[in-house]
Amino acid sequence: MTDNDTIRLTGLRVFAHHGVLEEERVHGQEFVIDVTLGLDLEAAAVSDDVRQTVHYGILADEIAAAVGTDPVDLIETVAKRVADLVLGHEAVRVVTVTVHKPSAPIAVAFDDVSVTITRERA
Repeated sequence: MTDNDTIRLTGLRVFAHHGVLEEERVHGQEFVIDVTLGLDLEAAAVSDDVRQTVHYGILADEIAAAVGTDPVDLIETVAKRVADLVLGHEAVRVVTVTVHKPSAPIAVAFDDVSVTITRERA
């Protein structure tokens, strides 16, 4: 088995109400999610069977639902939520999640704020 194979979802956009400030909770904002899954894709490649991999369309919907509900203060918490969800897929051995908050309430001009975490199956 190799975990050198990857599936990558980049730039998933989800409107949600996460944030420490009350205005973030009330008005909400767009979050951008990048996810990289480490898994072995050999069986899927040989069989040409989506059941041997992670269906990225379904995964995108699951991630959007997880990010778009249950507001929390920190994007660190959102990233962990997504990582736990992805690791719930049996084929995934390691996941890296980046949560971008491009409209974070910062007084200084900036391009992006993000948190990245990597988690492995125990």
